[in-house]
Amino acid sequence: MGSFSLIHWQIFMIPVVLIFILRKPPVEPNRFGGLPDAMGFGQAISSYFKKYVDFTGRASRSEFWFSTLFVVLVSIALYLVDRTATLNGIWSLATLLPSITMATRRFHDINRSGWHQLLAVLFPIGTIAVIVWYCRAPAADHSRVSVF
Repeated sequence: MGSFSLIHWQIFMIPVVLIFILRKPPVEPNRFGGLPDAMGFGQAISSYFKKYVDFTGRASRSEFWFSTLFVVLVSIALYLVDRTATLNGIWSLATLLPSITMATRRFHDINRSGWHQLLAVLFPIGTIAVIVWYCRAPAADHSRVSVF
């Protein structure tokens, strides 16, 4: 009796995490810039490496998912070539920072701070929320006027 295990800690933190998850993003115009353009596979990979450490701006869903697909496919290919995982470890280190920046720009696209991706690292329920946020449509850009 008296020990506070990891399970107890996670149960205790669920309400705190739910506050971050269920809180709506600001309804004001997106503070991270204008809507990004949809990209093809090659454009997304080029943007992924050009914006290696650029945490500013927004990333469209296509840019995010195409670059994620590229990183996963290269990881699989490197695993098939080198089963000792040496090359895969080098690849993972080389793509760690651009993956974080891409995820930050993706969060900016839904008008949330990039710090929200820490929820995926700290809490299991946060991982589900982060994946759902990655899939969300961009936040409305109120600077554009629509006739309809």
